[in-house]
Amino acid sequence: MKYVIGNWKSNGRWEENARLLTRVRELPRPGVEVGVCVPFPYLAQAREALVGSAARFGAQNVSPFGAGAYTGEVHAEMLREFGCHYAIVGHSERRQYFGESDAVIADKIGRLVAVGITPIWCIGETLAERQAGKWQEVLARQVREVVERAGVDSVGHCLLAYEPVWAIGTGINAEPEDVEAAHAWVRSLLREVGVREHVPILYGGSVKSGNAHALFSVPGCDGGLIGGASLSADEFAAIAAAA
Repeated sequence: MKYVIGNWKSNGRWEENARLLTRVRELPRPGVEVGVCVPFPYLAQAREALVGSAARFGAQNVSPFGAGAYTGEVHAEMLREFGCHYAIVGHSERRQYFGESDAVIADKIGRLVAVGITPIWCIGETLAERQAGKWQEVLARQVREVVERAGVDSVGHCLLAYEPVWAIGTGINAEPEDVEAAHAWVRSLLREVGVREHVPILYGGSVKSGNAHALFSVPGCDGGLIGGASLSADEFAAIAAAA
Protein backbone atom coordinates (compact mmCIF):
# COMPACT_ATOMS: atom_id res chain seq x y z
CA MET A 1 0.00 0.00 0.00
CA LYS A 2 1.16 3.51 -0.86
CA TYR A 3 -0.21 6.59 0.94
CA VAL A 4 -0.57 10.04 -0.64
CA ILE A 5 -1.84 12.49 1.96
CA GLY A 6 -2.12 16.22 1.37
CA ASN A 7 -1.40 18.78 4.07
CA TRP A 8 -3.05 22.06 3.12
CA LYS A 9 -1.36 23.84 6.06
CA SER A 10 -3.00 27.24 6.74
CA ASN A 11 -4.45 27.59 3.25
CA GLY A 12 -7.83 27.29 1.60
CA ARG A 13 -10.85 29.22 0.34
CA TRP A 14 -14.32 27.70 0.12
CA GLU A 15 -14.79 27.74 -3.66
CA GLU A 16 -11.22 26.66 -4.39
CA ASN A 17 -11.54 23.87 -1.83
CA ALA A 18 -14.70 22.60 -3.51
CA ARG A 19 -12.98 22.26 -6.88
CA LEU A 20 -9.95 20.57 -5.35
CA LEU A 21 -11.97 18.14 -3.24
CA THR A 22 -14.06 17.16 -6.27
CA ARG A 23 -10.82 16.08 -7.94
CA VAL A 24 -9.55 14.34 -4.80
CA ARG A 25 -12.63 12.08 -4.83
CA GLU A 26 -11.40 10.57 -8.10
CA LEU A 27 -7.80 9.86 -7.07
CA PRO A 28 -7.83 6.68 -4.95
CA ARG A 29 -7.07 3.53 -6.90
CA PRO A 30 -6.15 -0.03 -5.88
CA GLY A 31 -3.07 -0.03 -3.70
CA VAL A 32 -3.07 3.74 -3.12
CA GLU A 33 -4.75 5.45 -0.16
CA VAL A 34 -5.36 9.15 -0.82
CA GLY A 35 -6.38 11.71 1.76
CA VAL A 36 -6.19 15.38 2.72
CA CYS A 37 -5.58 17.06 6.07
CA VAL A 38 -7.35 20.40 6.09
CA PRO A 39 -7.65 23.37 8.49
CA PHE A 40 -10.30 22.93 11.18
CA PRO A 41 -12.84 25.32 9.56
CA TYR A 42 -12.90 23.15 6.41
CA LEU A 43 -13.37 19.75 8.04
CA ALA A 44 -17.13 19.83 7.45
CA GLN A 45 -16.59 20.78 3.81
CA ALA A 46 -14.09 17.95 3.33
CA ARG A 47 -16.42 15.44 4.96
CA GLU A 48 -19.35 16.47 2.77
CA ALA A 49 -17.27 16.51 -0.42
CA LEU A 50 -15.63 13.13 0.13
CA VAL A 51 -18.51 11.12 1.61
CA GLY A 52 -19.11 7.94 -0.35
CA SER A 53 -15.65 7.98 -1.93
CA ALA A 54 -12.49 6.07 -1.02
CA ALA A 55 -10.66 9.33 -0.32
CA ARG A 56 -10.10 10.15 3.33
CA PHE A 57 -9.72 13.36 5.31
CA GLY A 58 -8.24 14.52 8.56
CA ALA A 59 -7.03 17.39 10.70
CA GLN A 60 -3.63 19.04 10.95
CA ASN A 61 -3.43 19.07 14.72
CA VAL A 62 -5.15 17.88 17.90
CA SER A 63 -5.13 18.86 21.55
CA PRO A 64 -2.99 16.81 23.95
CA PHE A 65 -5.89 17.14 26.42
CA GLY A 66 -9.41 15.77 26.56
CA ALA A 67 -12.59 17.74 27.13
CA GLY A 68 -12.40 20.55 29.68
CA ALA A 69 -11.33 24.14 30.29
CA TYR A 70 -8.82 24.36 27.42
CA THR A 71 -10.05 27.37 25.45
CA GLY A 72 -9.19 27.19 21.77
CA GLU A 73 -8.30 23.50 21.77
CA VAL A 74 -9.86 20.80 19.57
CA HIS A 75 -9.64 17.38 21.20
CA ALA A 76 -9.56 13.91 19.71
CA GLU A 77 -13.14 12.97 20.54
CA MET A 78 -14.33 16.00 18.55
CA LEU A 79 -12.33 14.87 15.53
CA ARG A 80 -13.71 11.35 15.84
CA GLU A 81 -17.26 12.72 15.96
CA PHE A 82 -16.53 14.56 12.72
CA GLY A 83 -15.38 11.34 11.09
CA CYS A 84 -11.71 12.26 10.73
CA HIS A 85 -9.50 9.39 9.67
CA TYR A 86 -6.16 11.13 10.32
CA ALA A 87 -4.58 13.89 12.36
CA ILE A 88 -1.05 15.23 11.84
CA VAL A 89 1.15 15.44 14.94
CA GLY A 90 4.69 16.70 15.35
CA HIS A 91 4.92 18.58 12.06
CA SER A 92 8.14 20.58 11.86
CA GLU A 93 6.16 23.84 11.74
CA ARG A 94 4.41 22.94 14.99
CA ARG A 95 7.77 22.16 16.55
CA GLN A 96 9.41 25.33 15.22
CA TYR A 97 6.70 27.97 15.68
CA PHE A 98 4.73 26.55 18.61
CA GLY A 99 7.44 24.82 20.60
CA GLU A 100 5.86 21.39 20.58
CA SER A 101 7.99 18.85 22.39
CA ASP A 102 8.22 15.12 21.88
CA ALA A 103 6.33 14.69 25.16
CA VAL A 104 3.39 16.73 23.83
CA ILE A 105 3.52 14.83 20.55
CA ALA A 106 3.40 11.52 22.42
CA ASP A 107 0.35 12.66 24.38
CA LYS A 108 -1.41 13.65 21.15
CA ILE A 109 -0.68 10.24 19.63
CA GLY A 110 -2.16 8.54 22.68
CA ARG A 111 -5.32 10.65 22.51
CA LEU A 112 -5.84 9.91 18.82
CA VAL A 113 -5.21 6.17 19.02
CA ALA A 114 -7.62 5.90 21.95
CA VAL A 115 -10.48 7.11 19.73
CA GLY A 116 -9.48 5.24 16.57
CA ILE A 117 -7.91 8.08 14.57
CA THR A 118 -4.63 7.39 12.76
CA PRO A 119 -1.85 9.79 13.82
CA ILE A 120 0.48 10.97 11.08
CA TRP A 121 3.57 11.36 13.23
CA CYS A 122 6.23 13.63 11.72
CA ILE A 123 9.93 13.47 12.53
CA GLY A 124 12.95 15.07 10.90
CA GLU A 125 16.14 17.06 11.27
CA THR A 126 17.03 20.67 10.47
CA LEU A 127 19.72 21.80 8.02
CA ALA A 128 22.11 22.61 10.88
CA GLU A 129 21.61 19.15 12.36
CA ARG A 130 22.11 17.50 8.98
CA GLN A 131 25.28 19.49 8.27
CA ALA A 132 26.63 18.67 11.72
CA GLY A 133 26.23 14.97 10.98
CA LYS A 134 23.64 14.60 13.75
CA TRP A 135 20.62 13.51 11.70
CA GLN A 136 20.68 9.95 13.02
CA GLU A 137 20.99 11.19 16.59
CA VAL A 138 18.06 13.57 16.14
CA LEU A 139 15.78 10.93 14.61
CA ALA A 140 16.74 8.43 17.31
CA ARG A 141 15.87 10.91 20.06
CA GLN A 142 12.52 11.78 18.48
CA VAL A 143 11.54 8.15 18.02
CA ARG A 144 12.72 6.87 21.40
CA GLU A 145 11.21 9.70 23.46
CA VAL A 146 7.80 9.37 21.85
CA VAL A 147 7.75 5.57 22.10
CA GLU A 148 8.82 5.71 25.75
CA ARG A 149 5.94 8.04 26.64
CA ALA A 150 3.18 6.92 24.23
CA GLY A 151 3.98 3.21 24.29
CA VAL A 152 4.77 0.67 21.62
CA ASP A 153 1.13 -0.20 20.94
CA SER A 154 0.07 3.40 20.29
CA VAL A 155 3.00 4.12 18.01
CA GLY A 156 2.20 0.93 16.12
CA HIS A 157 -1.04 2.56 14.93
CA CYS A 158 0.71 5.57 13.38
CA LEU A 159 1.69 6.53 9.89
CA LEU A 160 5.21 7.86 10.36
CA ALA A 161 6.32 10.72 8.10
CA TYR A 162 10.02 11.53 7.70
CA GLU A 163 10.26 15.22 6.80
CA PRO A 164 13.79 16.58 6.50
CA VAL A 165 13.24 20.20 7.49
CA TRP A 166 16.16 21.24 5.31
CA ALA A 167 14.31 20.08 2.18
CA ILE A 168 11.02 21.87 2.82
CA GLY A 169 10.63 25.13 0.91
CA THR A 170 14.39 25.73 0.82
CA GLY A 171 15.17 24.83 -2.77
CA ILE A 172 17.40 22.02 -1.48
CA ASN A 173 16.15 18.60 -2.52
CA ALA A 174 16.79 15.32 -0.76
CA GLU A 175 18.18 12.73 -3.15
CA PRO A 176 16.63 9.25 -3.29
CA GLU A 177 19.68 7.83 -1.53
CA ASP A 178 19.16 10.31 1.33
CA VAL A 179 15.56 9.19 1.68
CA GLU A 180 16.49 5.51 1.54
CA ALA A 181 19.13 5.94 4.25
CA ALA A 182 16.80 7.90 6.52
CA HIS A 183 13.89 5.48 6.13
CA ALA A 184 16.16 2.51 6.76
CA TRP A 185 17.49 4.18 9.90
CA VAL A 186 14.00 4.95 11.16
CA ARG A 187 12.92 1.37 10.46
CA SER A 188 15.89 0.10 12.47
CA LEU A 189 14.91 2.39 15.35
CA LEU A 190 11.36 1.07 15.32
CA ARG A 191 12.63 -2.49 15.45
CA GLU A 192 14.96 -1.57 18.30
CA VAL A 193 12.12 -0.24 20.45
CA GLY A 194 9.78 -3.11 19.57
CA VAL A 195 7.31 -1.34 17.30
CA ARG A 196 5.57 -3.60 14.78
CA GLU A 197 7.46 -4.08 11.55
CA HIS A 198 4.83 -2.88 9.11
CA VAL A 199 4.34 0.72 10.32
CA PRO A 200 4.26 2.72 7.05
CA ILE A 201 6.97 5.36 6.65
CA LEU A 202 6.07 8.26 4.34
CA TYR A 203 8.37 10.92 2.94
CA GLY A 204 7.46 14.55 3.52
CA GLY A 205 10.12 16.79 2.02
CA SER A 206 8.75 18.87 -0.90
CA VAL A 207 7.26 16.05 -2.95
CA LYS A 208 6.16 17.25 -6.40
CA SER A 209 4.98 15.63 -9.61
CA GLY A 210 8.49 15.87 -11.01
CA ASN A 211 10.17 13.88 -8.23
CA ALA A 212 7.30 11.75 -6.89
CA HIS A 213 8.00 8.64 -8.96
CA ALA A 214 11.69 8.58 -8.00
CA LEU A 215 10.89 9.11 -4.32
CA PHE A 216 8.09 6.55 -4.20
CA SER A 217 10.39 4.02 -5.86
CA VAL A 218 12.87 4.26 -2.99
CA PRO A 219 13.02 1.02 -1.00
CA GLY A 220 11.24 1.55 2.31
CA CYS A 221 9.20 4.57 1.17
CA ASP A 222 5.48 3.92 1.63
CA GLY A 223 4.22 7.16 0.10
CA GLY A 224 4.25 10.86 0.85
CA LEU A 225 2.89 13.62 3.04
CA ILE A 226 2.38 16.34 0.45
CA GLY A 227 2.54 20.04 1.33
CA GLY A 228 2.22 22.86 -1.20
CA ALA A 229 1.69 20.53 -4.15
CA SER A 230 -1.52 19.24 -2.55
CA LEU A 231 -3.14 22.65 -3.18
CA SER A 232 -2.99 22.09 -6.96
CA ALA A 233 -5.47 19.54 -8.28
CA ASP A 234 -3.24 18.69 -11.25
CA GLU A 235 -0.09 18.35 -9.13
CA PHE A 236 -1.79 16.26 -6.49
CA ALA A 237 -3.36 14.02 -9.12
CA ALA A 238 0.02 13.50 -10.78
CA ILE A 239 1.60 12.59 -7.45
CA ALA A 240 -1.18 10.11 -6.71
CA ALA A 241 -0.67 8.60 -10.17
CA ALA A 242 3.05 8.26 -9.47
CA ALA A 243 2.22 6.24 -6.35
